[in-house]
Amino acid sequence: MQLFWASASPFARKCWVCVLETGQEEAVERVSVVGTPLDSTKMPTAHNPLGKLPALARPDGPALYDSRVITRYLNDLAGGALYPEDRLWETLTLEATADGIMDAAVLMVYEGRCRPDALQSAEWVDAQWRKISRALDAIAARWISHLNGPLDMGQIAVGCALEYLDFRHGDQDWRGVRPALAAWQASFSKRPSMAATQPKPV
Repeated sequence: MQLFWASASPFARKCWVCVLETGQEEAVERVSVVGTPLDSTKMPTAHNPLGKLPALARPDGPALYDSRVITRYLNDLAGGALYPEDRLWETLTLEATADGIMDAAVLMVYEGRCRPDALQSAEWVDAQWRKISRALDAIAARWISHLNGPLDMGQIAVGCALEYLDFRHGDQDWRGVRPALAAWQASFSKRPSMAATQPKPV
């Protein structure tokens, strides 16, 4: 299998952490791709017509895309426990919350990189950060006990989301009013799968 990815993408990182946590690194080849929403010529459009990362090419069927589809497939393929039946809906909801944080954070980056200066909107960027802040507040208020439980994809997604905020939006202090979430992130970031997948600027 081939995973089309970029090391700076939190969604692609989430998939590779899943690969590592399920012991499939020998079965999945990473193919690095660099592109932008304005130029899809370098993106794997043959595998994902939306021109987005990640995408997973597999020998026994059409390529898969959207990180939640890919991680669910990889987990099932390995017989993993990252989507536990006894708390499946909680895991999926937490993963969706983390993915929403990533979406908003990536859009903030694109606003600065892809739009001419005269067309950029500080109000729109602020609105994205408010989404992130609300999601972080919800995680801190409702999900700490889940985060401290057995490993699942919700935790992996939150870990990738928080480190993406540090990577691209380090000027925003998400930790100050959320000490329990900050403490969890500091511990979770030491997992070998997280330490091995630190994002790199492109």
